[in-house]
Amino acid sequence: MSRFTRFINFFRTKKNIAIDLGTSNVLIYDKQRKKIVLNEPSILVKDKKSGEIVAIGTEAKEMLGKTSDSLVVIKPLSEGVISDIDATREMLNIFVKRIYGGSPFRPEIMICVPAQVTSIERRAIFDAAIGAKKIYLIEEGRAAVLGSGVNISLPEGNTVIDIGGGSTDIAILSLDEIITSKSIRVAGNNFDQDIIKYVKKKFDLLIGDKTAENLKKEIGTAMVVSGDENITTTIKGRDLTTGIPKVIEINSNQVREAIEDSVNEIITALKEVLEQCPPELSADILNNGVVLTGGGSLLRNFDKLIEERVQIPINRSTNSLESVVMGGGLAFDNKKLMRTLEMREI
Repeated sequence: MSRFTRFINFFRTKKNIAIDLGTSNVLIYDKQRKKIVLNEPSILVKDKKSGEIVAIGTEAKEMLGKTSDSLVVIKPLSEGVISDIDATREMLNIFVKRIYGGSPFRPEIMICVPAQVTSIERRAIFDAAIGAKKIYLIEEGRAAVLGSGVNISLPEGNTVIDIGGGSTDIAILSLDEIITSKSIRVAGNNFDQDIIKYVKKKFDLLIGDKTAENLKKEIGTAMVVSGDENITTTIKGRDLTTGIPKVIEINSNQVREAIEDSVNEIITALKEVLEQCPPELSADILNNGVVLTGGGSLLRNFDKLIEERVQIPINRSTNSLESVVMGGGLAFDNKKLMRTLEMREI
């Protein structure tokens, strides 16, 4: 097949892509290729004077906390929704060109959003998806449970907790529909900020976002641990008293103490959703358990803590970081579900 023939066939092929516009990462799933074609941090670095984009994605994240006054770091998504629409458009445009090249094409796009976004936030999401033929919005909870391999078309209840970077979505689903749900703006990024505040208060030490995130991932825990599980590590920061660099030790239980309030908020939200569950579905939820997914759910012992608090089996998704965008891609094949989604045709 010649290069020209492949070029023509590319544009004849219907393109369906799903986008998880996450506070921490943007993921793009190509339905025709049946794989995730992009997973990059949702960060831009711009030159203040010229407005030129200096770095994007992984490269931009590496520059966090290390830029000069002539550069500005932009995180265009906050708490699961768009906070800077122009930067979001620029970011998506660059990412799409990186995957598909500069040639124009008009895909159908499935964008995954928190369950309780406002009408203004929805409009911003539609406006950010430039060049699309059709744009669909699917709730992150519904996408996450689909992407975790659960058949939500059956007449039985399934529950999901999707803990992302900026928001947590909790939903009970049956027959492709959301029966009850709740979205809160507490998630993985809140854990990072909790750790920064804790270290500042307890040790009089200032640390950055990357250090806090690494602490959470490497030694964090949702439950009190003992023995070898209570891992101790060292972190570096700026002493707020002397103003010079300093090294301190911190352990897993101290990280747990730092994030305790945010963890409890998520569990409280889950209890509120379960309390609204119709009696007919309660038995199903006890049998099926709750699907726990999203990057924030990877916190050590989080599943055990939730199970202990709500007395319902917790099933960790095998693809927690990718379940939302995978589910967004799978939604294209579910005609009944597609009819329930908000859609805009361009």
